[in-house]
Amino acid sequence: MTWGCSAWSLAPQAAIPTVTFTCDFPGSEPSHYGVSVSSNGHSSYISDGKLTKDSDPDGPFTIDLTVSEPTVTRIFDLAKSAGYFEGNLDLKKKKIAFTGDKTLTYTDAQRNTSASYNYSPVPAVQELTTLFQRLSATLEFGRRLEYDYRYQKLALDEELKRMEDAFARGSLLEVPAAAPVLSKIMQDPTVINTVRARAQRLLEHANPGK
Repeated sequence: MTWGCSAWSLAPQAAIPTVTFTCDFPGSEPSHYGVSVSSNGHSSYISDGKLTKDSDPDGPFTIDLTVSEPTVTRIFDLAKSAGYFEGNLDLKKKKIAFTGDKTLTYTDAQRNTSASYNYSPVPAVQELTTLFQRLSATLEFGRRLEYDYRYQKLALDEELKRMEDAFARGSLLEVPAAAPVLSKIMQDPTVINTVRARAQRLLEHANPGK
């Protein structure tokens, strides 16, 4: 099934400009997720609740967060560049690989516009897609780390290594969203030193200059 933003309880706050992105890509990880970012930074995220693509869902995973001002500004600048998602954004060619059914929605006091696509030739839409994918990746790392910390601490090292590698590739965004669980891991003396060191390095990325 395709999960729309209304079914995901990602309804925007009345009159506050909001950009929402949803993706439905069966077989990927996660296979369904949505992000809603308001101009005041208040944001919500929801995904299908599966820790891995082979696991059973444990109810939707949801989190509220505050997105940084530079990211919010970039999202709304790109939404404006994309004409607030009015009209067709999709490149309909048979040879384009399927990368998920995606929908971008813009709402404010005057507008409520949206467009769906698999692949868009619009540069602003391409950048927004990558941005929201990176944000989802960060939040899913935080979610898996919370699970590992609670139930299987021996899995933390591999998950943190994957997260460090993703950060090095530029595949993450808003790493401070994962700071609470990274702090718990770093400060826990029952966790092995190499794992705590990985968590500390990621925390330094999350809070540069501190």
